[in-house]
Amino acid sequence: MSKVCILGAGSWAIALSVLLHSNRHQVSMWEFNAEDMKKLVSNRESLQKLPGVRIPDEVEITDCLEDAVKGKKALLLALPSHTVREVARKLSHADLDNAVIVNLAKGIENNTLCRMSEVLVQELPETYHKKIVTLSGPSHAEEVARKIPTSVVVAGFDEDIAKEAQLLFMNRYFRVYTNSDLLGVELGGSLKNIIAIASGICDGLELGDNTKGALLTRGLAEMMRLGEKMGAKAHTFAGLSGMGDLITTCMSLYSRNRWVGEQVGKGKSLKQVLKQMVVVAEGVKTTRSAFQLARRFQVEMPITEQVYRVLFEDKDPKQALLDLMSRDPKSEIWS
Repeated sequence: MSKVCILGAGSWAIALSVLLHSNRHQVSMWEFNAEDMKKLVSNRESLQKLPGVRIPDEVEITDCLEDAVKGKKALLLALPSHTVREVARKLSHADLDNAVIVNLAKGIENNTLCRMSEVLVQELPETYHKKIVTLSGPSHAEEVARKIPTSVVVAGFDEDIAKEAQLLFMNRYFRVYTNSDLLGVELGGSLKNIIAIASGICDGLELGDNTKGALLTRGLAEMMRLGEKMGAKAHTFAGLSGMGDLITTCMSLYSRNRWVGEQVGKGKSLKQVLKQMVVVAEGVKTTRSAFQLARRFQVEMPITEQVYRVLFEDKDPKQALLDLMSRDPKSEIWS
């Protein structure tokens, strides 16, 4: 049994609190908002974020970060990507007792264009760097909480630490693989959210299965093209954090990013859509970052570019589709 702290109290954090408790770990959860923390303590459930899933009574819930992390052997960062740096800064002054640090956020920071492991390396003391891993893959909280069979991947700087994290999560319904390509795993988990927004736009426009099949395939090609240029391994994108997460996020009704795209495809503005949400769709911010990365590394990413223009330049989704379909002829396999 290990003492585990989950930083964040959203749907994914709650699902993992249930999973880790069932694995016989001693679990605490940190919610930064005092009022939300009190509601969770009282109700043992989040009606907005993960209704119907009870947080076990043994899971401690607190709004004190120092108490939450003290003496823990594993810290899980179940946070929106844009808040990871702020929390990591606070953690830099804490005694983490050489704990394994598991990033769960799937995003690329705006402005800096840093992946989450890079953010953690920049903000945490060097002694903790080798203990950083990222867990990614097709894993909707709604299904994990219901113990539906799920497979994910964990990657880090140190193979032994990745294996340690692997064993922390593994059980009969949650299978974890390891991967040495941290860059590829983080890019796959982040970039697929952009394609999921595009998938939702297709749904909003009431397009067909042919369109969706082409979108996923060419979206994966874009992800791989940028990943290879940045130094990732191509075959990582054929794995759970690439193709696996791409399929799930683009097809599932649970997908926040697909839902955002669907609403935009139906004619709503991004501002109107985000106003309706109580959870974070990481793909929105990641689209900005990926658009800049494509320019920095001189990689052509036509789907990402059109999603960017629809979200942030109010381009008509139908015109974006037309522009994608009427580009110059190309070979399917090109660099």
